[in-house]
Amino acid sequence: MIESQELERQKNTKILYEQDLQLWINHTINQLEERQFDQLDIEHLIEELRDLGKSDKTSLISNLKILIAHLLKLKVQFDAPETMQNSWYNSIDEHRERIIDSLNDNPSFKTFLPEAIKKAYPNARKLAIKEGKRAKKGIRIPQENEYIMSCPFTIEQLLDENFYS
Repeated sequence: MIESQELERQKNTKILYEQDLQLWINHTINQLEERQFDQLDIEHLIEELRDLGKSDKTSLISNLKILIAHLLKLKVQFDAPETMQNSWYNSIDEHRERIIDSLNDNPSFKTFLPEAIKKAYPNARKLAIKEGKRAKKGIRIPQENEYIMSCPFTIEQLLDENFYS
């Protein structure tokens, strides 16, 4: 009888996870607060913790992509109008701040940063090229080969609040 109740509880917890993730999270938090460790849905808890780490890394890479793309545009499209450049400066400031916040919240990401930059750069380059091709009449459209194949910025430059190109 106890075994069948336990199996039913496990089944209900798995259904809850599949049908309402937020409710499952609240339920799991409650179990942790009540020290009901034997009742935890360990399999899904591990999965969610892994995904949380992946999500934070994905966010870091995404912010690096935007930061690098706009630094590249400043470097390559140095002759763009001031209004365009000001937009890039604002984006650089915002995404750099997000990256710094992420590194402060997750100090271990500092060792992941070189890998994150390598992952972000190809998409940052592609984004800068695409946006460069949308230049309005009278603005020079850069050639793809003006955007070098590897990241021209050091980690220190990417994190330096006063570096723009």
